[in-house]
Amino acid sequence: MKYIKLGKTDETVSTISLGTWAFGGPGTVGKNIPVGWADQSKDDSISVLKKSYDSGINHWDTADVYGDGISEKIIGEAWKDISRSSIFLATKVGWDMGEYDYFYHPKLIKKNIDRSFKNLKTDYIDLLYLHHCNFKEEKHFFDAIEIMNDYQKAGKIRFLGISDWDCKKIMKYIDKSNFDVVQPYRNVMDSDYSSSGLKKYISENDLGVCFFSPIKHGLLTGKYLSPPTFQKGDHRLKIKEFFDQKTLNWMIENKKELIRNFSHHPNPVLHGLIGSLLEDSPTGCVLLGQRNIQQVEVAKTLGDALSKEDSDWVKNLYRKNHSK
Repeated sequence: MKYIKLGKTDETVSTISLGTWAFGGPGTVGKNIPVGWADQSKDDSISVLKKSYDSGINHWDTADVYGDGISEKIIGEAWKDISRSSIFLATKVGWDMGEYDYFYHPKLIKKNIDRSFKNLKTDYIDLLYLHHCNFKEEKHFFDAIEIMNDYQKAGKIRFLGISDWDCKKIMKYIDKSNFDVVQPYRNVMDSDYSSSGLKKYISENDLGVCFFSPIKHGLLTGKYLSPPTFQKGDHRLKIKEFFDQKTLNWMIENKKELIRNFSHHPNPVLHGLIGSLLEDSPTGCVLLGQRNIQQVEVAKTLGDALSKEDSDWVKNLYRKNHSK
């Protein structure tokens, strides 16, 4: 397993880190908006935690909203077999609006952070993220930061982070507090990480960075031959590309190209997709969802950065006009 120093945290974490969104199972928020993953068993999730630990994956990422706490609770059970101090544990707060009319209400943040400690069965959290940057007013951002700072001063939270699907939103708030780690959406189809200025800011300020959705929930791997069927509550129902045959065909062709170009690697498709993101991110890791032991075995083979030439080739493969 490859490791990096997570920026100014000075923590050593596995380049391939464990994303546990799927552990929460299917679910909805608000007006039945799907936010979970279907077809995930608790037994598989527990097996993944044990296997990932044995494989040297020492950075686990979850959130209070994943299965309304189910993902956190499953991780909390792991300390019976795994030393808590051996895992760099990250969770997030803010996606639950509760009974209020805006995100990050102070009372709800405190309630949900305290619930995370209980779910995770720990007296400290290594890294706590603002889960998104949808602030109705700027005041709500500073209210949230003040609360997180209080937990940090009390020794309950070690490092603070910020996350969002939109890098430009992160840039709006990143210099308004002393963040340690950033978790942006990034994969080879997306160029916002660079164009937004976030990549430059992270480099200049020695921040850690953890990319989420590196394979766009499996879409980029080319494994879907036709539009799939997802259960109610599975967030992939919101991703239109899964149901566009032209896009799926494009992914299938790209898969063939990756296999040809990286035939030396046991998992050439994922090696190309993930290695491309690591090429320009020396303080970066990739959050890869691993839903069963077989996927952990694959994850063990990943984590090497591509050369710039190979990285540019892969990105071009996934960004070229596919409307032809």
